[in-house]
Amino acid sequence: MHDIRLIRDEPAAFDAALGRRGLGPQSADLTALDERRRATTTALQTAQAEANAIAKSIGMLMGSGKKDEAEAKKREVAALKQAMPGLEEAQREAEKALDEALAAIPNLPADDVPEGPDESANVEIHARGTKPNFAFTPREHFDIGAPLGLDFEAAAAISGARFAVMRGPIARLHRALGQFMLDTQTQEHGYTEVAPPLLVRDEAVFGTGQLPKFAEDLFRTTDGRWLIPTAEVSLTNLVREKILTEGMLPMRFVALTPCFRSEAGAAGRDTRGLIRQHQFDKVELVSITTPEQSAEEHERMTRCAETILDLLGLPYRRMLLCTGDMGFSATRTFDLEVWLPGQDRYREISSCSNCGDFQARRMAARYRPADPEAKGTRFVHSLNGSGLAVGRTLVAVLENYQEADGSVRIPDVLRPYMGSAERIALPT
Repeated sequence: MHDIRLIRDEPAAFDAALGRRGLGPQSADLTALDERRRATTTALQTAQAEANAIAKSIGMLMGSGKKDEAEAKKREVAALKQAMPGLEEAQREAEKALDEALAAIPNLPADDVPEGPDESANVEIHARGTKPNFAFTPREHFDIGAPLGLDFEAAAAISGARFAVMRGPIARLHRALGQFMLDTQTQEHGYTEVAPPLLVRDEAVFGTGQLPKFAEDLFRTTDGRWLIPTAEVSLTNLVREKILTEGMLPMRFVALTPCFRSEAGAAGRDTRGLIRQHQFDKVELVSITTPEQSAEEHERMTRCAETILDLLGLPYRRMLLCTGDMGFSATRTFDLEVWLPGQDRYREISSCSNCGDFQARRMAARYRPADPEAKGTRFVHSLNGSGLAVGRTLVAVLENYQEADGSVRIPDVLRPYMGSAERIALPT
């Protein structure tokens, strides 16, 4: 959500920033809606003040015996009160129109975000790890996993396309990955583990920016709740409508949850395998900071996600997303892309975004500065990132650690979670 005062004060700068997102000017329409809102508010306040002033004069007129004048004033007050509901409704409609217009506009990109229409303009920051060399043609994860317990046919019979059943060692490896990620982020990186709700209300999904624009990407229950597309929704809303103290910041939360996405815009894409599922597990990182902390926190969060890939020995690269590829709520985003030998390409496995105060304005999340001379409260900054998507990490492990005989070596850091096993072998 944007601050209408800043748009009024710097309309050209606002429109220029939106232009970098590929959007046309919006400031003139927004300021017109704001002028309408302010005019209706002024009209209502004027009528209320006038009614109060006249009401006070009635007693004085009655006390001095001027009953006719008093009765005339009573009629004026009655007329004003009769007009009040209409003025109040006009004010509500004007506020709603402005709020809806502001809610539909994405966050503005940071100055160092490269401009471009799509992922082709993203910029590689660095690449790490060594791509494996195979003496055989590497296979994709669904071919590797099928003999080891990865079953898409059974899932399709139960639930339809874009679901998976995992059995035996594949199920255990998937669970090991999630637990390893969660343990690393809590024990090594200082995140507080949270077990959040998976069903949330409209206000929560609006607060993080999925509503109203992306409703079709979500699953909704018959009682009006939403299945979370990411634990970002639940974790970020922990500070909804709160006033924190500066000493409480930064807050760092982590959760391992199922996530649910309709993949409405992904028809025909990644129809095989685990890359794009309706239901998947993910370890989500969320930070709540002061504005001064958020840039440093963005780098810290991204490194926390990269550490998982480093420890697993998976080659990856960090990409700075361009203006046309960033998410709706982000002002700056790093994507981590892991190398998949079976596909012979990098694929996204984590996205770490700084949202500035964009989500905080939608959630009314503030903090009180420690400086005793600072007046009032300020909006917090919110950040979120995957640390990591568990299913996609399983894909990367299967493809990077595959053997010619169909077995899969288990990365060293996962062996304590796998009963010290060194590999997943084909069943005999």
